Amino acid sequence: MKIGQKPELPAALAQTGLAKPAKSPASPAEGAVKDAVAASTAGVPVTVSNAARALDQTSRTTADFDAGKVKAVRTAIEKGTFSVDAEAIADKMLSNAQEILARSRG
Repeated sequence: MKIGQKPELPAALAQTGLAKPAKSPASPAEGAVKDAVAASTAGVPVTVSNAARALDQTSRTTADFDAGKVKAVRTAIEKGTFSVDAEAIADKMLSNAQEILARSRG
């Protein structure tokens, strides 16, 4: 961001301290109504894509994580027996980097 230029991203606003804290609505439907009202009073039409709706927390399945595995890892950390496989982490980092490069090239 250049000096004197307004930030374009909400993250940039958060870094500068200009962003207002977001309040989470009681339900997704209530949030949609509030967004529609806010958009109509501001004069700016707002639409939410299907991709954005798919990211909604309430639409996630309970299989997003394995609670048993989380508990086992937490217990191992508390006991001091948890060990990190540095080779597996390095392999995954390289794989992710290759994927990102492949996407950026075409």
